[in-house]
Amino acid sequence: MILLESKALCRYFGGLKAVEQINMQVEQGSIFGIIGPNGAGKTTFFNVCSGNYSATSGEVWFDGRNITNKKPEDVAKLGLARTFQNLKLFSYMTVAENVAVGFHLRTKTNLIDAVLRNKRYREDESFIEEKTAEILERLELSKLKNEMARNLSYGMQRKVEIARTMALEPKILLLDEPAAGMNPLETQNLLAFVKMLNRQGYTIVVIEHDMKFIMNICDNILVMSHGKKIFEGKPEEVRNNEEVKEAYLGKGLNFIRQDGEEAYHA
Repeated sequence: MILLESKALCRYFGGLKAVEQINMQVEQGSIFGIIGPNGAGKTTFFNVCSGNYSATSGEVWFDGRNITNKKPEDVAKLGLARTFQNLKLFSYMTVAENVAVGFHLRTKTNLIDAVLRNKRYREDESFIEEKTAEILERLELSKLKNEMARNLSYGMQRKVEIARTMALEPKILLLDEPAAGMNPLETQNLLAFVKMLNRQGYTIVVIEHDMKFIMNICDNILVMSHGKKIFEGKPEEVRNNEEVKEAYLGKGLNFIRQDGEEAYHA
């Protein structure tokens, strides 16, 4: 079953064609990668799919619905959740509190309810507390629930950010460069974490520059360059494709080794 699909999707900024005629199909239950040199249009493509940018033309379909140009909060309510390149945690809140924030689209409490602390407020608070505990337990983060976010390692903060998206009960996760800034051990731990999420039934689309990460986790990979799709295939096919190699040569990449590592010109 195709869960997320883009059809001839375009996003222009004046004369700049940041995304040009991108066709993509993501199967339910898969891990789908998007790669390309800096400035290829990967994040812009994510932003159009998630509603953060409007499409200039083309369509985005999610779970059988046309979601083109819907508001981000409406897209999120349908079950499409995403993270961003920069961490957006609340540093002076605990892990549990950061995850709880993610439930704001699923509760009905308003300002008056909060002031009066009425029945609806108490029911929502109980719901959030229960579901937050479930998420932390499922993602093996329970021991950190009372830890301040600012005290966590960078890699662990990334996991908490992903955990917060679970509050939306997503059908698909869009992860924008989740391994950026991580050391090798943190990256390896994140890779195992994403695989665990996939085993639990989550479909995942990931943008990442770390080739070892991408090659060891994805079922299929879409390669972009200058806003256009230049290739799509299995990791092995991407590794050996001449057009992909040529696209990366402009950024210094000579080839991708069999272990997924990048190798550069001197």
